[in-house]
Amino acid sequence: MSRKIDMPKAKLPPRPSRAEAEKAVHTLLRWTGDDPNREGLVDTPARVTRAFEDWFSGYGQDPEEYLKRTFEEIEGYDDMVILKDIRFESHCEHHLAPIIGRAHVGYLPTKRVVGISKLARVVEAYARRLQVQEKMNAQIANTIQKVLRPKGVAVVIEAAHQCMTTRGVHKTGVTMVTSTMLGAFRENDVTRREFLAVIGNPASRDDR
Repeated sequence: MSRKIDMPKAKLPPRPSRAEAEKAVHTLLRWTGDDPNREGLVDTPARVTRAFEDWFSGYGQDPEEYLKRTFEEIEGYDDMVILKDIRFESHCEHHLAPIIGRAHVGYLPTKRVVGISKLARVVEAYARRLQVQEKMNAQIANTIQKVLRPKGVAVVIEAAHQCMTTRGVHKTGVTMVTSTMLGAFRENDVTRREFLAVIGNPASRDDR
């Protein structure tokens, strides 16, 4: 379990043009030893650039905005709300290799709740960026805590990292599990155990 992490906002350099992005892919194709001008590769730089727009569309999304519309007519409901098995696809910021996994999100509401699809959208917004799993875990939890101000937030992520399965040590079937517990989930053992019991044991699953 990790503590709340405040991520400093770095000033970004100017964004390259689409032509510059395609030229970079063209260069990488040459670096592999292939001919980027042959029929099978001639359109690859454009395809890769369009794929990047999809894979990294999270940079154009504000996760906090998804949580700002809430509902207060909940008849005093104050038990935990859990959305589990949120499948996501992300990319490792070290090798640009895919990270494929599931997120489990829970919170203890105070006087308001948010539409469950919005929890999935928060996960998606952070997943569609270059990521480190631990950072993504903290970002999701901290955003929910900041906007909804619930009694507590719990986020568990289980994922397979292709930078480990397709290169380096080449170890398949390995799942990385991280968690962030805030508020009541961190301070109350009973609450934390209830959440973990509901989502099950992520590391034991074989349905990915």
